[in-house]
Amino acid sequence: MKRITILLILSLIGLSASAQIVYSTDFKGEAKVKVYVTEFKGEADLLVYKTEFKGEAKDNKGLWYFTQFKGEAKKTIYFTDFKGEADLIVYFTEFKGEAGWRKNSKKHLMY
Repeated sequence: MKRITILLILSLIGLSASAQIVYSTDFKGEAKVKVYVTEFKGEADLLVYKTEFKGEAKDNKGLWYFTQFKGEAKKTIYFTDFKGEADLIVYFTEFKGEAGWRKNSKKHLMY
């Protein structure tokens, strides 16, 4: 029983540590999360900073690393042109320090 508990804890740590490695698909049905990109910071659920380093993309804090390989991603997303279709509204920021959740109620979407 102790061994199972330890394995479960380690697997959960592993999932949350790299939950921000994303793959952008062209197919809506393939995506776990539908994302709309807004031009207005104030209407975003999440402020996202696109990082070039996979090691920075961790802890569900809005630091996203886009991978070219679907199998490497922790989340598959689809960018929709319609806000009403989206599960999550994001704003891409130029500053790493601005990244983060504005609406905690949507946080579960990226775990």
